[in-house]
Amino acid sequence: MAVQSDWLQKDYYEVLGVPETSSDEEISRAYRRLARQFHPDVNPNNKEAEERFKDISAAYDVVGDPAKRKEYDEARRLMRAGVGPGFGGSPFGGPGQGGFTIRVDEAGDFGDLGGLGDLFGDLLGGRRRRPDRRPSGRGADLEAEVGLSFDEAVFGVTTEVEVIAEDSCPTCGGNGARPGTQPTTCSACGGSGLAGQRQGMFAVSRTCPVCGGRGTVITDPCGDCGGGGRVRRPRRVRVRIPPGVDNGQLIRVPGRGHAGRNGGPPGDVYVVVRVASHPTFGRAGRNLTLTLPITYPEAVLGAEVKVPTLDGSPVTIRIPPGTPSGKTLRVRGHGVPTTGGRRGDLLVTVEVAVPPRVSGKERKAVESLAKVTPSPRAHLGV
Repeated sequence: MAVQSDWLQKDYYEVLGVPETSSDEEISRAYRRLARQFHPDVNPNNKEAEERFKDISAAYDVVGDPAKRKEYDEARRLMRAGVGPGFGGSPFGGPGQGGFTIRVDEAGDFGDLGGLGDLFGDLLGGRRRRPDRRPSGRGADLEAEVGLSFDEAVFGVTTEVEVIAEDSCPTCGGNGARPGTQPTTCSACGGSGLAGQRQGMFAVSRTCPVCGGRGTVITDPCGDCGGGGRVRRPRRVRVRIPPGVDNGQLIRVPGRGHAGRNGGPPGDVYVVVRVASHPTFGRAGRNLTLTLPITYPEAVLGAEVKVPTLDGSPVTIRIPPGTPSGKTLRVRGHGVPTTGGRRGDLLVTVEVAVPPRVSGKERKAVESLAKVTPSPRAHLGV
């Protein structure tokens, strides 16, 4: 983006006959006095008075507006500090007589002014950065979904997903022109990728709307990509699922998304993990969960009971005497793998199983037990 301004060559305070320290009211009074003196109605057929009136009006349009005056004063201060052409030379390579030019990129960034670029950035609302007439663009990201079994999510797996991604057109090599032809220079911007427009008191150049900042246009587009330089194709993406992923987690596969523009890097693929449930095990973070039915005698007297693990090899746990239903016992190291090679635990919740029916022999045994068992509700006083 280029910024030019002829008004920096003029001392508008001198035009109005007031010092730079004048108040807004003093500037307004000076303008009204001079406008009455040199108005064309007062000086008919007087070209000199007419030009003087135009100069007075132009000066007041700038220094009579507080916001414009602030910008004008700041720019003049920089000129006096040797940051610009002042009222003659052009240290930045701009026109020596009658122009103030600063080169910045199409995003409004100042690239070559060092620390003083920040001052111009405040003045024009830009940021410092190196100019680039052919802005490259990172390719867009893609999202896919993969279904995993419970075991695959716990122990990890390598799988594939299919996506539809934009690739560089193989027919034209990505330039968008029919083979045997080349893109032509954009007539709107002359190949610079920049188009001029006014922004307040400044003449600024933005990204050319015709060529999108590329500086070239496609007059004979490629038949396969229509001039876009890219085509959509199915692509199989290999995904390594690490151990311990959870339902809904995102796995990033770098560089496998849409192709970038103008040499920009490709986007990524984000794979959403969907984990199926397990008929036996549940999950709580890095721990696996299991509900273990036990008998009343096992809960009262204690026992050693085998429980399954997701690895396939059962382990034996000890049920302490007097274990209440709902108590959770921890089996260390049989849960979900964690970083560093460690694993979570298996949390076994015991549940006293009550048979829906009992045989005659079982009934007699339970009735005998009931006669010697004290009521657990005695503390309720009922």
